[in-house]
Amino acid sequence: MTQTTTNQAGSPQETARFTVPAKHPMVTVLGSGDSLLRVIEQAFPAADIHVRGNEISATGEAGEVALIQRLFDEMMLVLRTGQPMTEDAVERTIAMLRDQQDGRGSGTETPAEVLTQNILSNRGRTIRPKTLNQKRYVDAIDKHTVVFGIGPAGTGKTYLAMAKAVQALQSKQVNRIILTRPAVEAGERLGFLPGTLYEKIDPYLRPLYDALHDMLDPDSIPRLMAAGTIEVAPLAYMRGRAQPVFTRVMTPDGWRPIGELRVGDLVTGSNGEPTPVLGVYPQGEKDVHRVTAQDGSWTLCCGEHLWTVRTAADRRDGKPWRVLETQEMTGSLGAAHARRYELPLLTAPVGLPARETPVDAYALGLLLGDGALTGSTSPSSSTADPELAEAFEAALPGVALRHGGGSGHVLNRPGESVPPGTDVVTLENPVTRVLREMDVLGGPSGTRTVPDVYLHNSADVRLALLQGLLDSGGVPVAEADRTCRVRYTTTSALLRDDVISLVQSLGGVAHTRRRQDAHVVGVRLPEGVEPFRLAHKREKYRAAGGGGRPMRFIDSIEPAGREETVCIQVAAEDSLYVTENYLLTHNTLNDAFIILDEAQNTNPEQMKMFLTRLGFDSQIVITGDVTQVDLPGGTKSGLRQVREILDDVPDVHFAELDSSDVVRHKLVGRIVDAYARYDDRNEAESGRGHGHGHDGPGRSGDRSPNGKR
Repeated sequence: MTQTTTNQAGSPQETARFTVPAKHPMVTVLGSGDSLLRVIEQAFPAADIHVRGNEISATGEAGEVALIQRLFDEMMLVLRTGQPMTEDAVERTIAMLRDQQDGRGSGTETPAEVLTQNILSNRGRTIRPKTLNQKRYVDAIDKHTVVFGIGPAGTGKTYLAMAKAVQALQSKQVNRIILTRPAVEAGERLGFLPGTLYEKIDPYLRPLYDALHDMLDPDSIPRLMAAGTIEVAPLAYMRGRAQPVFTRVMTPDGWRPIGELRVGDLVTGSNGEPTPVLGVYPQGEKDVHRVTAQDGSWTLCCGEHLWTVRTAADRRDGKPWRVLETQEMTGSLGAAHARRYELPLLTAPVGLPARETPVDAYALGLLLGDGALTGSTSPSSSTADPELAEAFEAALPGVALRHGGGSGHVLNRPGESVPPGTDVVTLENPVTRVLREMDVLGGPSGTRTVPDVYLHNSADVRLALLQGLLDSGGVPVAEADRTCRVRYTTTSALLRDDVISLVQSLGGVAHTRRRQDAHVVGVRLPEGVEPFRLAHKREKYRAAGGGGRPMRFIDSIEPAGREETVCIQVAAEDSLYVTENYLLTHNTLNDAFIILDEAQNTNPEQMKMFLTRLGFDSQIVITGDVTQVDLPGGTKSGLRQVREILDDVPDVHFAELDSSDVVRHKLVGRIVDAYARYDDRNEAESGRGHGHGHDGPGRSGDRSPNGKR
């Protein structure tokens, strides 16, 4: 309620009265020892404020009285939420109301909305924004994928970002948190410092650890870090997820060294389909490890390289696949006498372009698997299986089968006259001619191999070839209470490797062992991929429940020297690509909340590298203060440059904070303003900024990317 009067000088005066509801003790409104009332009286020295019982009255100029009325309204809105008012909260409420009255504020947010926006609660403490700019910063994190928080020290940039990260993890919006900052004070190398890696980097990451301990149960932090759910590392250690330059990667044109790939090239993703390369980042020489699966497949990568894995418990509990670094898994590969980490397999056969073949793929598989492929006689089969003999004849048009000596069959031209007691023919067999042209004939059976035109062909051709090989040289092996596996035997090491490659390219796994002079390959194919065409083998395979679920586990991780390395980023939704032996690996951060702190100390190359690590369902927050650059002389700050590059990019937001948002000691805000005035004076006197063209610390030219201090 308000009423208008005049004072002794004849100036109009207004009086407003505000009644505090009985359910709110007056101490919650006035503060202990009237501390909140004194803050209000100091902020409105021209107004008379009186308290009688539960009624508060204020008399003064109309504008001031209106502000006081709004102040108490906002205070009551905050108190109704159960949140106490503090002296700092009252001061910030008054500042926000004055800004709105003077037209300096924008938007429709009220002080109560700012002060009651809870982000995270832990051990009785609630984290919330304290200023309007902080609220807008937090709201931007909710609405955008990439957010830059730019402002002076003490404005809560990193702390609020950490709170949002923990909130996202607890609400299962992300699976992991990545916290990083450049350690430029140690030259990013850290090698000259004594102690372990973590002892070396600890001083530079301590602020991040301290914030984590405010927001999480301290006992849970080591467990979350050991599981890879929270990763805290210097920026230099984030960029190295790499493989040696000679590592083969599957592409639509076949295998290519990863070091030859360029942005825009296509590689094969986990779904067997091509996916473009979005980034290629040379990493220099790095220590590498050999990661070997239990089926004998292996590849090389650095210790920070990422792998998608899951444990038996993850699968049993329906948990999603997790992403771990190579070095995180070292030393913990076994669990209860079993391998701990399962690797994903192709969800569909690798899709390669169809190529014309000189001989039917199934027929070639039959011949390679069982035929007597010499260069001087007609191709033959040693089988006595009539169904297999019919399969030979049906797969090779223009060729007829006849019984040879013993139980075998010889492939001849139809109508050929064969001299009694011999299988030699005078006209060249068409199958013989084609096989000779493909360099399949000649040499002992131990050198037999599959021509590249069949290995690097469509999935249909590769499957038909494998079916021919297994129909002639493979058997289904049914075991009690287990699904059926397939066993293939050959004397050729080259053909053994070709069979393994065919199986892996179709999404299966293959194990191999030696038995005397033969190679025995155990095959498991995924559901829906039929290994046999012959009816009696196919029926036995199906009757035993098929091949079950192919699985691959990490068996060992061992040091493998130093190599020149490179990392790539791909556009696949799960960021996986096919590397050596059809292993699936990646180096992009999916389902993660990633924070880069002290970003003013990144150079442009580091900033680009960091931003392009963004994976699917991930979020990035970059915080920094461009007035405190610690880069070596002549090095440009990546945080300054990035505003020019990304200012118009959708889903990227730049949040500005200033001295009014400082939530440390009040003196910090005054110090920030004093330095800004000092820089302005020096700039006016010299006619130019001392820091132009130089990003060294303490330069007067250090401004935020939009030109603001």
